[in-house]
Amino acid sequence: MSGAQRLRALKSFKALQARERLTLGEAYAESGYVLVHETGEAFSIKQLRRRAYRFMEALGLRRVRLYDARSSCLTYLANSGVPDHILARWAGHTNVKTTKKWCVKPDAEDLRDAATLWGGPHGAVPEQQVRADAPAVPALRATPGRGRSVAVLCAASR
Repeated sequence: MSGAQRLRALKSFKALQARERLTLGEAYAESGYVLVHETGEAFSIKQLRRRAYRFMEALGLRRVRLYDARSSCLTYLANSGVPDHILARWAGHTNVKTTKKWCVKPDAEDLRDAATLWGGPHGAVPEQQVRADAPAVPALRATPGRGRSVAVLCAASR
């Protein structure tokens, strides 16, 4: 779907909601949400989840938890250069550290590049195997509570 098609769909949806608002008058609930019932009331998390899963099934997509899809979206935006304070706002967080800690996850390619760079200085990976577009990574240091990440990096380098 192109950007113009998405914009048309959103404008059409907004017009539908305006008609519903006019029809119901004061009975229409101004929830402030985009995805709402015909009465303007916000969907519950359970209702949103059910509808999303039906939508994924109808499109032939793999079923993904909405929370994971949210993290994937935030990770994509972070990897595309969106500033941390914008990511936090997008996620509804007041603290940037919360977003970075719980929502932005490295993908397999990030881990592979880091493992390759980690192994290179220790003689495990010849320099010609390092991807040309791999980002420069500063020296890694152990951080309390991050043992699992280090184990993943070490396992990925083998």
